[in-house]
Amino acid sequence: MFRRFLLIGGPLLIAVWLLLPDGLPRDVLYAVIGALSVAANAVAARRWRSWTWGLFAAGQGAAVVGDLLWLYYANIAHTDPFPSAADGFYLAEYPLLTLSLLMLARRHRTADDRLARLDSAILVAGLALPYWVLLIAPALTDGGSTFGTLIALGYPLGDVLLLAGVVRLLLTAGARNPSFRLVTAAVLTLLVADVTFTFTEDTVGGTVAFLASYLFWGVGALLPSAGSLGDPVPRSPILTHRRLITLTLAVLLAPGVLIMQLLIGVAPSTWAVALSSAGLFVLVVARMAGMVRRLEEQAGQLSEQARRLDELARTDMLTGLPNRRTLAAQLVRDMASTAADGTPLSVAIFDLDHFKRYNDTLGHQAGDDLLAGAAAAWSLLLRDRDTLARYGGEEFVLLMPGCTEEEAAGLLDRLRRATPDGQTFSAGLAVWNGVDRPDDVLHRADTALYAAKAAGRNRMTRAPSPAGARPLQ
Repeated sequence: MFRRFLLIGGPLLIAVWLLLPDGLPRDVLYAVIGALSVAANAVAARRWRSWTWGLFAAGQGAAVVGDLLWLYYANIAHTDPFPSAADGFYLAEYPLLTLSLLMLARRHRTADDRLARLDSAILVAGLALPYWVLLIAPALTDGGSTFGTLIALGYPLGDVLLLAGVVRLLLTAGARNPSFRLVTAAVLTLLVADVTFTFTEDTVGGTVAFLASYLFWGVGALLPSAGSLGDPVPRSPILTHRRLITLTLAVLLAPGVLIMQLLIGVAPSTWAVALSSAGLFVLVVARMAGMVRRLEEQAGQLSEQARRLDELARTDMLTGLPNRRTLAAQLVRDMASTAADGTPLSVAIFDLDHFKRYNDTLGHQAGDDLLAGAAAAWSLLLRDRDTLARYGGEEFVLLMPGCTEEEAAGLLDRLRRATPDGQTFSAGLAVWNGVDRPDDVLHRADTALYAAKAAGRNRMTRAPSPAGARPLQ
């Protein structure tokens, strides 16, 4: 109900304000519109238990108190409201709103948040120079009282502070929901109102902008998306083309201000431009260093991912042993090394006896546990040169370079006794004769394995040496 009233009644109240003549009723209506926005933000703070909306309400509440004091000085006390206590409340609005924006940005932090902070600093440093030249510097030389000068200086400084908050928020990953967009519009409208009041005689236009800011904030607080205003989203603040163009324009503001002053015949703000340019240069270099570091990190991550993918491609996921593809490459290497050394190479193929029955009785998880446990137990008995690989299903292959047939047979016997859960395996053993191809020696070992199974399982059978062996190609 309250939201519907603000959506429909808010613009109508602004229209009524425009129709009223200058005086107490008009100033009261202005304060009422501000108070409605404060109430809406207070409702959001309570509903969502949000410090962010609470600070929004406090900042706008300070501005409404300033409005009421201004109303009193101008319409009741008939004194000049500037400078006065009203300015103190107006100025208090800026740090409160900025703090709430920074708190909101903090909730949106990501791994690349440092780059977002640097982008924010570049934009604020670039935009601060025009504020200095057009607003702050003139306030320092207006010839008024010291107190009045300080108060007048507070407004553009408050704008720079608020600008830093909204830029920081916009360059941070977060939910871009309707409430977020309305809060952003409220802050930008408030900045436009301040600039309009400073540079033009159009006080009506500036005041309408202030009222629109109140309305944006009030409606944004009452939308359902207000509760998720601070929710982060998985979006990295990468250097997009739009952001690159924005940062480039911000950096060019310093020389642009100097060129404009020279063109219109105004004394150039040499020190301000020089200091701003130096600061922007340092920030841009820091941004470049951050990008290089980020690219190095990404390259390292890609390299690690490639290593892991390569490892996965070469490794059996269940047992952690080399897979069939890795076994084929290792067999070729072992053949080459043993041929060069003149040492024997024994190859065994073995599989767990009655594994299907074990699986069907105890379940597939138990079968997987048996395979993994057996691989771990067997690996403890192997030499560094040996290669145990999973060949497929419950079949395994063991390469034993430097092992004679007798030594290999003894090792297989020890492996069989180490098989967990009282299980056994059948094995076929072949010794490479120095000329067989990899597939040939594996085939001989496999044939011997089937002979071991046919002989009753739980045993090892030796393959006979091949007749008519042909050279490797």
